[in-house]
Amino acid sequence: MNWKNKLKLAEKTYRYCDLKKVCATFNSDLKKLPYAIRILLESVARNVDEDITQTDVAALANWQAEKPTGVIPFKAARVILQDFTGVPAVVDLAAMRDALVALGGDANQINPAIPVSLVVDHSLQVDCAKSAEALSYNTAKEFERNTERYQFLKWAQSSFQNFEVVPPETGIIHQVNIEALSNVVLVKKENDAEDALIFPDTLQGTDSHTTMINGLGVLGWGVGGIEAEAAILGEASYFPAPEVIGVNLSGTLAAGTTATDLALTVTEKLRKENVVGKFVEFFGSGYKTLSLSDRATIANMAPEYGATCGYCPIDEETLAYLALTGRNENLIALVKDYATANGLFLNDADKINYTKVVDLDLSQVEPSLAGPKRPQDRIVLSKAATDFKESVSSTIGPKGFGLPEITLNKSVPLMACDNQTKSLQTGAVVLAAITSCTNTSNPSVMLAAGLLAKKAVEKGLTVPDYVKTSLAPGSKIVTAYLTKSGLLPYLEKLGFHLVGYGCTTCIGNSGPLQENVSRAIEENDLLTASVLSGNRNFEGRIHPLIKANYLASPPLVVAYALAGTMQKDLTCEPLGYDACGNNIMLKDIWPTSAEINQAIADFISPKTFKAAYGNLFDANERWNAIKTSASDCYTWEDDSTYIANPPFFDNLKKELSDVSSLTNLAVLAKLGDSVTTDHISPAGAIALDTPAGRYLQTLGVGVADFNSYGARRGNHEIMMRGTFANIRLQNQLIPEKSGGYTRLQPTGEAMSIYDAAMYYQGKNQGTIVLAGKDYGMGSSRDWAAKGPQLLGVKAVLAESFERIHRSNLVMMGIIPLEYLANQNACSLGLDGSENFSILLDKTPQVGAIVPIVAKKSDGSTINFSAKLRFDAPADIRYWQNQGILPMVIRKKLDA
Repeated sequence: MNWKNKLKLAEKTYRYCDLKKVCATFNSDLKKLPYAIRILLESVARNVDEDITQTDVAALANWQAEKPTGVIPFKAARVILQDFTGVPAVVDLAAMRDALVALGGDANQINPAIPVSLVVDHSLQVDCAKSAEALSYNTAKEFERNTERYQFLKWAQSSFQNFEVVPPETGIIHQVNIEALSNVVLVKKENDAEDALIFPDTLQGTDSHTTMINGLGVLGWGVGGIEAEAAILGEASYFPAPEVIGVNLSGTLAAGTTATDLALTVTEKLRKENVVGKFVEFFGSGYKTLSLSDRATIANMAPEYGATCGYCPIDEETLAYLALTGRNENLIALVKDYATANGLFLNDADKINYTKVVDLDLSQVEPSLAGPKRPQDRIVLSKAATDFKESVSSTIGPKGFGLPEITLNKSVPLMACDNQTKSLQTGAVVLAAITSCTNTSNPSVMLAAGLLAKKAVEKGLTVPDYVKTSLAPGSKIVTAYLTKSGLLPYLEKLGFHLVGYGCTTCIGNSGPLQENVSRAIEENDLLTASVLSGNRNFEGRIHPLIKANYLASPPLVVAYALAGTMQKDLTCEPLGYDACGNNIMLKDIWPTSAEINQAIADFISPKTFKAAYGNLFDANERWNAIKTSASDCYTWEDDSTYIANPPFFDNLKKELSDVSSLTNLAVLAKLGDSVTTDHISPAGAIALDTPAGRYLQTLGVGVADFNSYGARRGNHEIMMRGTFANIRLQNQLIPEKSGGYTRLQPTGEAMSIYDAAMYYQGKNQGTIVLAGKDYGMGSSRDWAAKGPQLLGVKAVLAESFERIHRSNLVMMGIIPLEYLANQNACSLGLDGSENFSILLDKTPQVGAIVPIVAKKSDGSTINFSAKLRFDAPADIRYWQNQGILPMVIRKKLDA
């Protein structure tokens, strides 16, 4: 079909896929479609080929809000990677070249088909804090630890086409993406066409918070590294046509509330609406009052409220932000003209059909935190102290620690820096970090933190010396305007020295606590807290010694650092006292909206952004100095503990082999609700007495050089041993122990999950994982699927799956099965001692009901059925090929 049209701007003519023509073809009304659906429709219509058909276009053009049907074959315009998840993705591409060559193919058939950007932002650890030397020390240590990984990335940069690397010390992937990398619309010159093609920027990223780009009017979301690799290689991503939840924002934010408070409120509200796997789109009179940075803050949190994305349609604020961040005037004009011509520019007159509309009055948003274990558990600031106290003795779970109530009064001695013995109490805030793209991309909350610090210092307030404080901005823009405004020195006086540019504390790279603090916590099993301006606070993620973790705005992070405890009500108890002994309340130092807005106007300009991003790819001299040789295939180093050739393609043949047996599967782990990808594949520090730690010791690696699981994701030997190794994992097969332990069946012997998996593999026996609701929630972590596959897991049976993780399991050849309604392990009488046989057809159907037989040790059986979570025909192909990557290799050989 001829759906092309032309757009002329500044003497240039562009071709584009005209959505009005597409909708006219299929008798649908463009003005009734949500803007996110319009962008999907443009992509599907523009990419019609042998895999994407006009039937797919017709189905999407006639998207039904009440009950969407069909599967969308989506091809993203580009892919963005961060180094924790990006390195293993690039390792897989390098391994695919080897596998292709071994089967008689050409290595250069494995190349990115679309632009790929990798931003190195996850390797920085806060080893040094509260010091003017922190930045130089931490960045030096980063390069010292990660030289092997960075050499590999430099090789990839020189060997793969369409692949660029943003070096360390630049910023956080999502902030760099929204401030510099994305142009909202893309222009592609095709050799056989007279005019260039223009189309919306869309992307998939190997980080859950890729959704932050939705704030800029760009449709994008997080995927696992495996799905990203498929997109890189030109494969479509298949997913069910989504429901779209419209969020009608009204009113304006009240004085004293922040974008962070709004984001936490949206997260709580939408989690209760169960938007998991759905699209969310914001609109309404209140939407117009939000700055683009505020929109990006709530879009960033989409994984926390469970949605695939939180889309913010293009409007005048989008154009103003492009101008503020120093984008070219011609680009801004092109964005406006194209979006307007193609029905992608926000039009209040459009009567859009949403699956459901959720109303939120911005004026009702209150100052808030979230915790102590999940981002959706919002707490109004005035109730935070009470909530913490109640959590101490509440039943173990998302809101409870199950400790005696008397624990609240627990106080242990602490040898302070001045050699005077002090005490550390339950609820002490031992870590306060301004970190994460969610908030450091937003000048209003960052300047608020600086203004609050200034007032606190002027009042004579100080931070207790047991609090580890840090400032890790998402880009150099932040330090530029904090320095220009004169606020950075006040943050530094409170210990918030710049520690580097990266995710740091939010992903578990918080580094060590002070030795005396660590000792006091460990020796006395003390319940302490952290407060961070991040987006994730799952158990065991922030720091292994800190059990209570709270998300808050940057100014509240500073406030809690000053208070030093979660047991103080900051709304009615003093933060401290002035020289005359007068109370200093939080309200006394909280900056006004006028002060914040004036600082934004005075100290942030396009010139600031242009200076920060002028040499995006070559400003880091350490990075530039790394030498590597260009070659089609990577030369693997046998002694590398960071980069290794993974075994995913061992014994790969051109022809399909029989899918492995699904009988007599032993239960490797029986897990409860809300098991996160952090539980399955932690990113933080590698402990000494773990399978991974012991393995590194056998290779002669000292404990000080263990680094983190995240940094070693390029080495499958480490990651296999780190699978299910989170210290907070609770395997119900061994309830008396936390961490990566299980009981071997049928002997009942206690051992590590890794060792048990190796035992089962030695017997050629597959395994299964049993789980509750929301299995795999959290970060888009491909090793949470790769690790179980290498351990021999054939299936996961859960009450429900988080979207990204279900997809990752399928693309690694692991079968996701879902209990039928009103059934679970408990109702069926499954205790994990059984052996499972899954009676799956060799040619299964999407969403099939599959019989399962669970055999007890006494020979009795439990017969039941479960739903096969193959959600699209492509899922069946992935399973038959035992993964998407072997499938792609076979396709390349047939090309």
